[in-house]
Amino acid sequence: MKYQNRQKAIVLLADGTIFYGKAVGNKQGTAFGEVCFNTGMTGYQEIFTDPSYYGQLMIATNAHIGNYGTNVDEVESDSIKIAGLIVKNFSYEYSRDTADDSLENFLDKNNLLAISDVDTRALVSYIRDNGAMNAVISTEVDNIEGLKKQLAEVPNMIGLELSSKVSTKEPYYFGEENATYKIAALDIGIKKNILRNFAKRDVYIKVFPYNSKFEDLEAFNPDGYFLSNGPGDPEPLVEAQEVAKEIIKRNLPLFGICLGHQVIALANGVSTYKMHNGHRGINHPVKNIKTGKGEITSQNHGFAVNREQAEKHPDLEITHVHLNDYTVAGLAMKNKNCFSVQYHPEASPGPHDSSYLFDQFMDNIKK
Repeated sequence: MKYQNRQKAIVLLADGTIFYGKAVGNKQGTAFGEVCFNTGMTGYQEIFTDPSYYGQLMIATNAHIGNYGTNVDEVESDSIKIAGLIVKNFSYEYSRDTADDSLENFLDKNNLLAISDVDTRALVSYIRDNGAMNAVISTEVDNIEGLKKQLAEVPNMIGLELSSKVSTKEPYYFGEENATYKIAALDIGIKKNILRNFAKRDVYIKVFPYNSKFEDLEAFNPDGYFLSNGPGDPEPLVEAQEVAKEIIKRNLPLFGICLGHQVIALANGVSTYKMHNGHRGINHPVKNIKTGKGEITSQNHGFAVNREQAEKHPDLEITHVHLNDYTVAGLAMKNKNCFSVQYHPEASPGPHDSSYLFDQFMDNIKK
């Protein structure tokens, strides 16, 4: 690799703290968002294209990013969804036989600003202590005061509805049309691997925009209903909550993942809250309370369900707990055909310990 004279760059946090780095490649500019970190050692391309990360500046905690390039099949949506990327060491060269491009070119094609040579260990430690907050990454290193003023105008993630930014504009289909089962999926930020997991279980899926009514989904005459993952605060998603309420009222098979899990909780009158710095990684330990078994899970969320309210709710039971902080990782309704999990059983990236949840949903449909 030839020597590159790269631009200086900074990470400016909302509280005024500054971390220094350099621009990746020749890309210059400024990007705003909530700064967060993912602890996964692999799967960066899937992470960058996950709609749940919309509006966030991603810190990769792995020391080397880009070393295995990119592959056109390893995406979870049609474009990069993160607002910007922060890394320690950026690999311009890659050495994987199945890669079809470099990460640098992939970021350029998606017009994404990335900065490297940042002390990511110090930055992540700071966020763990002080919580996730808005930030800006920029090559405008001589315009600190101007960046501070712009950053002050960036909305807080609390109360922010982002599903409309990533949801499909028109309904579409996935899978084989002559499959045995049909599922109506509400897209509030859906990942492609969720659809793949359904399709390989003999399911034909119709995916609906985030603001669809229950009647829209019902017209597909599905065997079951699904509420997807997605970005932002679940509380403003009133339309999705109304869809969940109607499905629950009719006791139709319902499954929710991540943001969909939170929507189901809200539909039952259980509140959600913004976490200190969220769960983002591919090695989060979860306990299945019903079986007593542990699962290593893929997680990506900055909000969580109020545990105290869930425990007191007469119609809900907590089925899974996160073993690091005992937050609610799964819910089921006692007298309804409805359950949900806070984590990602479809993984991508991550382990497949939790893929049984798709089978559990199919069993609920078959019954």
